[in-house]
Amino acid sequence: MGKVKRRPIGVTCTKPHLEPIMSAKTAEEMLAVFQDMEASLDETDLGLASMKVAAQLQKEGKDPEQALSFAHKALKNLDEEGEHAILVSLALHLIGCVNLNFERYDDSLEYLTRAERLLGRIEKEGLAKVEDIRTMMRAVYDELANVNTSLGRVDEALDSGKKSLEILEMTGEMGRMELAEEYRTLANALLHVSNNFKEALPLGLKVLEIHREELGEDSVEVAHDRKLLGAIYSCAGEHDKALEQFELSRKVKHCLLSSDLLSVEMDAAEMQISLGKYDEAFNTMKGIFQQTKDEKDSENQASMFILIGKALCDQGKFADSKGCLEFACKILDKKEAVSPRFVTKACIDVAEIYEDMNDFETAVSFLKRALVLIKKEPQETHAEGTLSARLRGTLSARIGRILLSGGQIPRAIPYLESAAERLKESFSSDPFVSGHNYNNLGIAYLESERPQLAAQMFAAAKDNLDVSRDHGPHHQDSIVARQNLSIAYSTMGSYSLAIQFQQQVVDAWKVHGPTAQYEFRKALRTLKELKKKACGTSSNQLPTKALLLPLP
Repeated sequence: MGKVKRRPIGVTCTKPHLEPIMSAKTAEEMLAVFQDMEASLDETDLGLASMKVAAQLQKEGKDPEQALSFAHKALKNLDEEGEHAILVSLALHLIGCVNLNFERYDDSLEYLTRAERLLGRIEKEGLAKVEDIRTMMRAVYDELANVNTSLGRVDEALDSGKKSLEILEMTGEMGRMELAEEYRTLANALLHVSNNFKEALPLGLKVLEIHREELGEDSVEVAHDRKLLGAIYSCAGEHDKALEQFELSRKVKHCLLSSDLLSVEMDAAEMQISLGKYDEAFNTMKGIFQQTKDEKDSENQASMFILIGKALCDQGKFADSKGCLEFACKILDKKEAVSPRFVTKACIDVAEIYEDMNDFETAVSFLKRALVLIKKEPQETHAEGTLSARLRGTLSARIGRILLSGGQIPRAIPYLESAAERLKESFSSDPFVSGHNYNNLGIAYLESERPQLAAQMFAAAKDNLDVSRDHGPHHQDSIVARQNLSIAYSTMGSYSLAIQFQQQVVDAWKVHGPTAQYEFRKALRTLKELKKKACGTSSNQLPTKALLLPLP
């Protein structure tokens, strides 16, 4: 999520004896007045005057350390329990802003969080005007978004961005077109940073509605909105709806830049392939070829060859598919030094196609190449570092899973362990991928006859999937993690714990009703067998094979 632009917030006071400092126009004038009157001010007035000077210093941006000093003086002299509580929140906000400028992120986060809590109390107790509270609260949320972005806490940054936008909607202080831009920015961030298509969709629809009403159906903004909606629907697996949006976007080709049109054509072809509409896809790609025929060894040509390779693979034409991918790879080799990010994404796409062809070694080699490229990229900010860690973790998890499914457990474990470490810090609000990886690492440990470590990993998988945005304790993946946990404890002979988690498996499948009768009955049989084992009255073999979970 990009950095949110700051808005200056004023400090006013109606006390006559403070009028000279309140009416001063510059920080220099204020400092002179403050120096003359400081000795005569009581504690509260000193706090008010200090806050006015601090706000002006921050506005002019000449001496942030001095602004910080005056803000701390205001904080010391103003009572957050009384009528000046809103100014205390302003002091906390200012201190947070200055600390952020100095890259003292932890200090910034501490003061901004205090400001958020105080404003919540002020609103609850009615200590200030609603409009003043909302103005301050939005400023605080904007800075929380900035500091969390700087810290690489992208999900927390998005959460603050959503809260700021909610206030913006309530206040009506921004025009419809400006509001649409805010919606689009947040929708893009939710989709591409957090993979949160559910929350991105209503925002994308709002943007489209505003632009259609304000600019008309054939405007370039509407075309971009439909491209965004197509990406959201694609991420949600609703390929028919995605293709519909891409097709509508293509209809306004007269107002799109050639690069934008080409991107929409590529997206449409990809959706046509996903829907099995291969003839339509090849026709679309013929148009792409005509547009790119003069671009020798371009990124667009590489992308087109990968798309054709995907279509041929889906039709079972593996030899032809590999031929197209080889053409693409020759271009990627030439582009690696100048476009490492493009080549990274392309390698991931190529790996997926080879995986679909069951050519797992080649798939792994391309994922490893992508991993090396990501490691080489400079990480200039915490946010870039977090996103890099997330992608490296996801790729390591995929490599580990491929190797594990092929029975190459010793090779798989280091990748799964590395993924667990990377993902632990980068999926704070939706630990879906992390949960799947923990499960697969548990399987690797179980197959390596380390059931205690396996149980720890299955427990971590369960905990992650239970709180994941789209999962919960009754989701199939969460049930699988519980089943695997029961198997691990059973392997160790800890039948009481095995029974406890197997009972949870039975209860969860029961919730699914008639559609999961087979799974319910199977889980119930295992539970009964475990109880017999615990009593020493059964010699039947219990399940010992844990279940893999796929990765997105």
